[in-house]
Amino acid sequence: MGSSVISQQCRAVRLRRQMTTERFQAMNARIARPTAAAAAAATMLLSLSACGADEPAAPSGKAVVAGVEIVKDQKLHDLLPEKIRKAGEVRVATDVPYPPFEMYVKEGETELTGLDYDLGQALGAKLGVTFAFSPQKFDGIVPAIQAGKFDVAMSAITDNKERQKVVDFVDYSRSGSGILVAEGNPAEVTTLDDLCGRKVAVQTATNQLDLLKEHQAACSAAGKGKIDIQTFPKDSDAQLALRSGKVIAQVLTKPAAGWVAKTADDGKAFDLAEDPAAPGGYNASPNGIAVSKDLPQLTDAIQQALQALIDDGTVVAVYGKYGVASIAVKEATKNAAVD
Repeated sequence: MGSSVISQQCRAVRLRRQMTTERFQAMNARIARPTAAAAAAATMLLSLSACGADEPAAPSGKAVVAGVEIVKDQKLHDLLPEKIRKAGEVRVATDVPYPPFEMYVKEGETELTGLDYDLGQALGAKLGVTFAFSPQKFDGIVPAIQAGKFDVAMSAITDNKERQKVVDFVDYSRSGSGILVAEGNPAEVTTLDDLCGRKVAVQTATNQLDLLKEHQAACSAAGKGKIDIQTFPKDSDAQLALRSGKVIAQVLTKPAAGWVAKTADDGKAFDLAEDPAAPGGYNASPNGIAVSKDLPQLTDAIQQALQALIDDGTVVAVYGKYGVASIAVKEATKNAAVD
């Protein structure tokens, strides 16, 4: 095979690598006969051999997230671990749904949206790779990273010292816990003390569960009964319990509580309890992108990419899209737990 022919096929291979999955499938569907498909496959295999094992093509080089155009930074791309550059993607675990951080675009479908998802797309565009999100139950996220199933997790995970023993964090927001109540707040809940002696919903394996457990002593000291803590595997399950009156409140991150109160049934299902003593939420702490400790280069690359997105205003734009611009940080820190 002549060098000019090989060169042309190499360019064709690289172009094909850049196609989206949908376009690639559509092209294959146009091949009318099995013999044509076999011939095309053979030609492609020969072309790949001639071209060598190049890195997969990065995304197109730019993306628009929350109305902001983001362009690939080659220097940041070069900071990525070799295996990430070759794969062309970062495998991301996320627990869906947990509004406004992670949600499905439509009920019953798999397309994702949310603050974490949008931020992941912005980071991917800046780094020149794809942030490929996959749903995973919250309490299984860190073990899955340890097992090598995922490279990172973006799921509104609180950065704490216990988790830092097994993963590293790049901190991207700071928020506390809030109290979600039924519309009109019939139980008249304002503070954590108002939860004493009553049934309260919370998602398992979360900082909010720890908060309720820690408040039991204050309930006892006040001469009130302990909080009857009802745990649920998913945040949406806890909200179903609140809707049905099985609990009088749910404790979750304040951004999530505010988003649910604003959007569920057009704002007619829930309210956000506001404690004047904790305007930003209880025990405000950093939320972080959890990264495998086996990938320190990835941690550094994400931290620098996040700082670039903070500096150019992308982060505020993304968070503002979901009504939580106030939780944005001004500096991308690493392992900044406050516990």
